[in-house]
Amino acid sequence: MISKRSSVHGQWSSRWVFILAATGSAVGLGNIWRFPYLVGENGGGAFVLVYLICVVLVGVPIMMAEILLGRRGRQSPINTMSILAAEEGLSQYWQLIGWMGVIAGFIILSYYSVIAGWTLAYIFRTGAGAFIGADGGFSKNMFTELVSDPEKLLAWHTIFIVMSVVIVSRGVKGGLEIAVKFLMPALLILLLVMVGYAMSTEKFLEGITYLFVPDFERLADKNFFADILLPALGQAFFSLSIGMGAIMIYGSYLSQKSSITFNCFTIAIADTSVAMLAGIAIFPIVFTYGLEPAGGPGLIFITLPIAFGQMPFGTLFGTLFFILLLFAAWTSAISLLEPAVTWLIENKNMSRIKASTFAGVIAWTLGLVTVLSFNHWAFSFSFAGVDKENGFFDIFDILTSNILLPIGGLLIAIFAVWRMSRKSTAEELGLGDNISYRAWRFSVRYVAPFGVIVIFLNAIGVFKLLGFVEQ
Repeated sequence: MISKRSSVHGQWSSRWVFILAATGSAVGLGNIWRFPYLVGENGGGAFVLVYLICVVLVGVPIMMAEILLGRRGRQSPINTMSILAAEEGLSQYWQLIGWMGVIAGFIILSYYSVIAGWTLAYIFRTGAGAFIGADGGFSKNMFTELVSDPEKLLAWHTIFIVMSVVIVSRGVKGGLEIAVKFLMPALLILLLVMVGYAMSTEKFLEGITYLFVPDFERLADKNFFADILLPALGQAFFSLSIGMGAIMIYGSYLSQKSSITFNCFTIAIADTSVAMLAGIAIFPIVFTYGLEPAGGPGLIFITLPIAFGQMPFGTLFGTLFFILLLFAAWTSAISLLEPAVTWLIENKNMSRIKASTFAGVIAWTLGLVTVLSFNHWAFSFSFAGVDKENGFFDIFDILTSNILLPIGGLLIAIFAVWRMSRKSTAEELGLGDNISYRAWRFSVRYVAPFGVIVIFLNAIGVFKLLGFVEQ
């Protein structure tokens, strides 16, 4: 029998609001710079095809499992796993899935807020015309000056945390729902405006070619496993916000009548589309102005500002671009804060405002470590053969992205199909015991865990040690 539980925190008013919210959680800063760069550097259209296969076989099935668990338990990830374990006659140690997700999401929020603070700073800098006529040296110095100043980083970090706390404190319908109804359409409109501008640049076709047309000469020099499959698999998993509690808690607010399968494929399509549009908007501008399409923060905070300083109406479009980034970061941040807030409400009898404030203060305090990681507390170390320069920030990133999230995703898959009864999952998905359900079950039982294990082993450097990936 389908669970009749209801969430004490409320429910999304429609499936489309849930899709907007979950897409907002999935779409973040990484979609805007990392995915387009991976596409361009790893075979264009060939990489996109492999990525989409990984999304279908690994990302979507585990996302379906996480939403399934959230909707069946209807509480915070920690309490949901406790309830479902008891319902299936299993050990309460399965609560660890919830704890890992909440802790990982909370740590990610603490440093994500600092990076989002850079975006806030650049909205005002670009709007004030700071990059007009700027060259590479000026742009790099401005970015270095920002991250080396802990007081400025602290100020922007504080503002962003407050913005996130305000939204979460207003509840599901009064805060989260209103926010995603505004932020996600606004993000799409801003992205389309940027794409429209990119279409007017001289190198628009070159940018499209770089992104989507397979370059077989470049592919000939690449290792399929190391240069295409591993990056595609990792991006497919992390891009959908799997394993950090956000999707599980959003699933707990989903109507019982709403199709999990339809929702998950729609979210995956929307998430990928935003990433594609970001590439279409960014790379024609980069090529038109003769800039280096390097990935990472350098592309966003050093390379692109040079282009905005040279192009017609660059101040306007540059400001719009950083507002776009802010919206992407904001929708992700509120989803990272929500799981911890719901647990505090359920277990500590706090009001939502008090729980949001308390969780926000802890995330803000932990974020101080990241603030100082770029200046006073910076130190270098090597992990999995890669040199790291930003101390505790890199440690937090490695702990969450390389360890907690893959293990959390693997445990979600194991619980959903190896420990949870077939009857329970079939009921919750609403598929019956048909070919669609059997395909999902096979994927989550065998294909997705294998994919996550590969991601985990690569993330901790095992493949480099064995020689499958170059040092």
